[in-house]
Amino acid sequence: MRLEIKDLHVFYGKIEAIKGISVVVNQGEIVTLIGANGAGKTTTLKTVSGLRPVSSGQIIFDGRDISNMSAHERVEIGISQAPEGRGIFPGMTVLENLEIGKYFRKNRKAEMDEDLEKVYGLFPRLKERASQAGGTLSGGEQQMLAIGRALMARPQVLLLDEPSMGLAPMMIQNIFNIITAINKYLGTTILLVEQNAQQALQRANRAYVLETGKVVKEAKASDLLNDPAVRAAYLGTGAARH
Repeated sequence: MRLEIKDLHVFYGKIEAIKGISVVVNQGEIVTLIGANGAGKTTTLKTVSGLRPVSSGQIIFDGRDISNMSAHERVEIGISQAPEGRGIFPGMTVLENLEIGKYFRKNRKAEMDEDLEKVYGLFPRLKERASQAGGTLSGGEQQMLAIGRALMARPQVLLLDEPSMGLAPMMIQNIFNIITAINKYLGTTILLVEQNAQQALQRANRAYVLETGKVVKEAKASDLLNDPAVRAAYLGTGAARH
């Protein structure tokens, strides 16, 4: 399984947000996209998940061109996203939110029960709050719920958009530990967009730096972590710049 973005162009009206980027995510990897606000990171994830149309270029998944495939079909073949801002259903319970994630898998109850237990194993707090309304959870718990819901689709590739946004430092560390566990123990490939470049580069195998819709640097994450230009731009004192 391999996800490949080839010479991708994406427009918002007449504005070109993505200007011919190419990104490869190999099976079993954590790959991260870093860059300033407006660089095109979130747009890239939305295009991979089918929420934004491809203007030109290709998205290849497992050898198949999925550039024109609908978003729900992409979930069915193994691409799932936990969006920026979490996007949970606040009036529904934790369990109901998780069940939404397995919506298209209606006839596989044994698998679904197994996946629910895996999610609860990763996020014990969600099990404790299974009957609680999603909107009453803390920010960190809502992020856990968003990731758990995406995992209920049993993705081969998990797209994570700003999972640490707005969280306290201790919760950020917890979320990144869970992301590592999802990759290591569930074998899920991850494409990560993250404002906390330090944490993202520490966890990822490889990374791409985006600037104004273009890839300007690509390397092993460990190399970028020690790159003076990257450190100056994104790993300065305090929070990494987004």
